[in-house]
Amino acid sequence: MLLVTGVSGALGSLVAARLAGRDGVVLGSRAGLPGTRRLDFDAPETLPGAFAGVHTLLLVSAGYGEDDVVVARHEAAISAAEAAGVRHVVYTSLSGDGDHLAYALPHRWTERRLRRSTTLDWTILRNGLYAEFLTWIAAPDAEHRVTGPLGAGRLAAVAREDLADVAVSVATDPAAHRNRVYELVGERALGGAELAAALGAVYAPGTLAEARAALAASGAEPFQVPMLTSTYSAIAHGFLDGTGVEEGHLRALLGGREPRDALDVFARAVRAAREG
Repeated sequence: MLLVTGVSGALGSLVAARLAGRDGVVLGSRAGLPGTRRLDFDAPETLPGAFAGVHTLLLVSAGYGEDDVVVARHEAAISAAEAAGVRHVVYTSLSGDGDHLAYALPHRWTERRLRRSTTLDWTILRNGLYAEFLTWIAAPDAEHRVTGPLGAGRLAAVAREDLADVAVSVATDPAAHRNRVYELVGERALGGAELAAALGAVYAPGTLAEARAALAASGAEPFQVPMLTSTYSAIAHGFLDGTGVEEGHLRALLGGREPRDALDVFARAVRAAREG
């Protein structure tokens, strides 16, 4: 049996949609949505029942928290999986070029924890930053300017739909990917000027200090300000353009097909947000 976590989240919901109706698949959600098993990493007492009878666990990262919170969630999940007799964990991690990001530590800790396990096989899907995430950091302002401080840097963004396709492929055939690490970044790196042009906007990047101040004033959680600022900095200074990771994993795990166009995904996401 395959259990998928985080199905109420952006990536998990796409995976769940692809697996809907398949035999031997169960879904886990914190809220205990209809048709799912209640699975709350902050409530470890929910985990033994959620993991009962599970052979493969697709562990969608439980991020969006301080490092100690995310690490505790992942430790609870992995320990419960070991105790329940789960055999293989597929984990959605962060691409190898993301070590300069403020949110990298829980991902690398989780990778180490899986490698240390004496009972689990594992596969690590090192996901690049979503093309859809660019709507948070590079959408035009009211004056139709993209002011995010991306400098002359570029991001090898990847469509979330592609990452969902890969996760399904790997999790439904885990033995073929035993103890493998895959780097899943986009094949075409996008810069600020390109992003602006796709929307008919002007690229007028501000400074990191201006971005930090705007984020702090936006109502973001305190931990989110360094997360997003570090993302701007890593892109601007050339650490997320895809040149620092092994090539070819994304296309290969998509069965050889061309990945979705990240620039088109970004533009459509911005327009959908405007209309919504």
